[in-house]
This record gives sequence, structure tokens and C-alpha cells, in this order.
Amino acid sequence: MKKLIYSFALIFMLGLSVNTVSAATTKEKVEMTAEQKAELQKITNRVEEIRAMDKSHLSRTEKRELRKELKEMKQHARAMGGGIYLSVGAIIIIILLLILIL
Repeated sequence: MKKLIYSFALIFMLGLSVNTVSAATTKEKVEMTAEQKAELQKITNRVEEIRAMDKSHLSRTEKRELRKELKEMKQHARAMGGGIYLSVGAIIIIILLLILIL
């Protein structure tokens, strides 16, 4: 019984993890176009501008909006870079399904 409880606790803890793993691809890395490079540079400049900003005088909602903007830019930059991202929970589910099928 203890093994079952520990197993479920382990699966639960790993499923809650927010770490992502980049899946390996067999394709060679695709070169970015001039537009993508310009947009990536624009995102980089905006992030540096936000980092240099004095945030002590900002209100709570303004800080929240900045964090939200940074998250959106990070997602957009990752999407431009390509690749597939899987969460740890998704990897565990895939492994369990493979074990059950095989």
C-alpha cells in the first residue's frame, strides 16, 4: 500500500513541475529570415529597455502588465526559434502509454 501511495505522490509531483524539455529534432536548424531577425532584435531591445527601467515608482497593475508583456514576448521568441516543447507531465504520460502498449 505504501508503494502505491509513494508512486502516486511521485507522479503527482512530477506532473506539477513546470519545467519544459525541448524535444530533439532530426532536422537541421532552419535559418531565420530578415523579418524574423528584425523582430527578434525588436523584442531583445524591448526586454533590455524593461530591464533598465526603474520599476519602484510603478503601480501594481503596471508591474503586472510588464510581466505579462515579457511572458508574451518570450513565447513569441520561442515560437520563432522553432522546436517542440513538452512538459514533464506530458513526457511521463507518453512513457506510461508506451509501457502499457508494449
